[in-house]
Parts: sequence; structure tokens; C-alpha cells
Amino acid sequence: MVNDYGDFVQAIKRKTAIDLSLYKEAQMKRRLTALYEKKGYSSFHDYYKVISSDEKQMAEFLDRMTINVSEFYRNYKRWEVLETNILPRLIKGKRTLKVWSAACSTGEEPYTLAMLLSKYLPLTSLDILATDLDGNALQRARHAIYPERSLAEVPPEIKQKYFTAEGSLYKVDDRIKQAVTFKKQNLLADPFDAEFDLIVCRNVMIYFTEEAKDSLYKKFNASLIKEGVFFVGSTEQIFNPGQYGFQSEDTFFYKKV
Repeated sequence: MVNDYGDFVQAIKRKTAIDLSLYKEAQMKRRLTALYEKKGYSSFHDYYKVISSDEKQMAEFLDRMTINVSEFYRNYKRWEVLETNILPRLIKGKRTLKVWSAACSTGEEPYTLAMLLSKYLPLTSLDILATDLDGNALQRARHAIYPERSLAEVPPEIKQKYFTAEGSLYKVDDRIKQAVTFKKQNLLADPFDAEFDLIVCRNVMIYFTEEAKDSLYKKFNASLIKEGVFFVGSTEQIFNPGQYGFQSEDTFFYKKV
């Protein structure tokens, strides 16, 4: 019986293996309450009854829970730092890079990585894994068709080279699409692949509890090669990187030591 938020958390974990207790409670509770009230329900009990038996409503719940807000070259200055200060060391003497875009949402981030790296390495040599919890977001990512607002920070030469206008929408070039492999993954429960040169996980850690973050930082570190780089979002600075096996290489970039 689901009576309140605590029961809802347990029921969702049993049904989906997603543990909402690892997300900051006040934020998540507020977001989900707004969602069920908008749909005309008055409690977590009523809302769970609906989403547990309606696939479409469950997909919408997952979409709201995973906060799919993204755009190409989001926070453009950080991508400049990656290109200017981090990449020269990472690609030195290498013919390929293994890269992971974790919590990739609707695909703008991994496609940005492919576009940026294509300046230095052949697209056919890139191995970019992009993962997310939300199957709907991954479907949109695979389609690779975006509204113009998602391209606001894309440099003009990249826009011209890798996007085709289709009415008011823009389609990503197939060469970029082929450099990225999308896969469903629950960061908080599923195993991680290893031997990455670069892991990008931006604008998602802020939603997790401190305990969940501690665990994830250690797992991300274990997934990198020695001197591989972990790139985080602009509000996600790690203030004690040494305890997770990192050292700061630049603001929001951490090197595995």
C-alpha cells in the first residue's frame, strides 16, 4: 500500500530498480508533486496506482524525474577549456579515444563531443558511449533532430558542417551519429564500463544525495585510465577530489592520479 512519499519511493524501487532515496528528497518530492497535481491526482498513492499500470504515464514520470534539459555546447566556455587545455594531453600519441557521456539526456552532449573531437581525430576512430536512464530521451537522441534553440551555442562552422535544416528543425549529420552508441543505464545501480580516456557527467550530480555522490565519484574514477579526465557541470565542483583519486586539472576537470 502506497500511503506517502516514503512508500512511493519503495514501490518505485521494487517496480523499476530506481532508488529515489538516492536523490535529494526535497527537490524530487517537489517536482513529482507538481507533476501529479497537474494531472489531477491528490496523493502519491493515487499517482502510483496510475503509473504502475500505464506505460505512457510511467515514461512521463521517468522523463520528469531525469530532468531532460540539454543543448549543444552547453556552457560554451567549458568546451573551450576542454579543447584548449585538456584535449592536447589526452590525444597526444593516440589514434583513438574512448569517451563516455553519462546521463546524456536527449543526445546533445555526446554529439557535441563527436563534433569537437572530429577536429583532431577521424570520426571512424571515435568510440563515444552515451547512457541515460530515460528510454524516451534515448529515442529522441537516436533520432538526432532538434529545435533551433538547442543550437544556440553551436559555432557557425560546426552548424554548417554537421547540421541540416528541416523546416524549423535541425538534423545531425549521419557521420556524427555513427560515432555515438546510446545505451540505457541506471548510474546508481548498473555496472560501469572501464578504460575511458574521458568521462563527461554534467548537471546531474546536483540531484543526488552526498552518499550517492561519494559512491559515484569512486566508480567514475575506477572507470578511467590513469590520467584520464572526469568533466563535471558548472555547479558540481568537487571540493575534495583527492579522496576519490582525482586531482584538479582545470575548473570542473579532474584527472585520475
